[in-house]
Amino acid sequence: MREILVRKSDLSEATPIIAVTEASLGDVLVGLGDAASAWCSVNDYTGKPSSHLMVQTGDGTGAAVLYGVEETGLSQPFALGGLVNRLPQGDYFLADGFPDPEEAALGFALSAYKFERYVKPSRKIRRLGIGDDVDLERIGDVLDGVKLTRDLINTPANDLGPEELATTVAALFEEHGGSGEVIVGEDLLSRNFPMVHAVGRASSRAPRLADYSWGDEDAPKVTLVGKGVIFDTGGLNLKPGSSMTLMKKDMGGAANVLGLASMIMSSNLPVRLRVIVPCVENAVAGSAFRPGDILSSRKGLTVEIGNTDAEGRLILGDALALADEETSDLLIDMATLTGAARVALGPDLPPFYTDDDGLADDIAVIAEASSDPLWRLPLWKPYMKYLDSKVADINHINTSGTGFAGSITAALFLSRFVDNTESWVHFDIYGWTPAERPGKTVGGEAQGIRCLFDLISERYAAAK
Repeated sequence: MREILVRKSDLSEATPIIAVTEASLGDVLVGLGDAASAWCSVNDYTGKPSSHLMVQTGDGTGAAVLYGVEETGLSQPFALGGLVNRLPQGDYFLADGFPDPEEAALGFALSAYKFERYVKPSRKIRRLGIGDDVDLERIGDVLDGVKLTRDLINTPANDLGPEELATTVAALFEEHGGSGEVIVGEDLLSRNFPMVHAVGRASSRAPRLADYSWGDEDAPKVTLVGKGVIFDTGGLNLKPGSSMTLMKKDMGGAANVLGLASMIMSSNLPVRLRVIVPCVENAVAGSAFRPGDILSSRKGLTVEIGNTDAEGRLILGDALALADEETSDLLIDMATLTGAARVALGPDLPPFYTDDDGLADDIAVIAEASSDPLWRLPLWKPYMKYLDSKVADINHINTSGTGFAGSITAALFLSRFVDNTESWVHFDIYGWTPAERPGKTVGGEAQGIRCLFDLISERYAAAK
């Protein structure tokens, strides 16, 4: 998507996109000429928000695209993205009337995304020229991260198994000069990752854990942990067929973490970055873990299994325990963890959980500013009783029988594996766009990582 945006000065010929309002349309048409005015009249074009019309300009040899906006700017975040696939192939540039050219350009590029690995690629190319006042390099880094996230989620599990996901982590870090390791199969047991091994052992594709670092060792430490369940059958608590349709996206937490890591490293932010991704397939076989099993964990807690379809929090427990052994300045985990989060807030508004009020306030402010919606839900400690077990230290699902607070109790379970890091935040994301909108295409989605990229950039800028 990066290639969609170019400097206006690098385009020899391009059609201007002019933002108009219903009030300003008349004045704009005066400057464009009689042909433009006549064409608007024939088409009853009024400049209604999100509407567009291509008109001839001057003596009829030129052209311009009129695009309707509100008096205060775009009618919704990234609204210009709704235009990208309605324009003829060619080069365009942002002209007058856009109060936030960066948001307009980002929306245009985000909507141009296509997942074409398994189909004949489209040859239609629409580029957008932007002025020197927009940080094109930073936008490009964001777009690369979003594209990586979307591509990973959209890739089916037959081509993206635990090995391929771990290889992606390694390749990304090696590209930027980072280093690390991948722990595979039975070595997970000898290296004390029993829950990662238990969840992934039934698959013919061995489970693994990727652990990579990048940056100055003396810089502030930022650790990202992502749920990498490449496909979730539900295990022995087998999902119904309809619930398995989108389970290729169950590694969406890992995909988003890698997209964020790409942004951080490409922009050379002044942090010591560590990424931990447990990569497993929750399959059905004679070796699968069972309801009622009691697993040991890296943390030393014993965990009673209440339902094998709640496997993500198990692998995250081991990964978070590893991350917490090295106290980070900021520890972030992301996971497509619970349907309860979607019931509560829908597919577009991921909840996050933290006990760090200052961090929560920063996330809320930056999420709104970056049009990357997030909503804080409470780590409500009284609900920890729902995780009580009579035969182990903790049950990994809500055992109350009520079905209440599913996303909160999942977050509370994860909190048991983080003791040392004060600034920890958990994101329960969906990782998918079910209906196309400006800036979003149907399929795998980056959620929260543009906000987190801005947060990390601002928080640690002083360290440069």
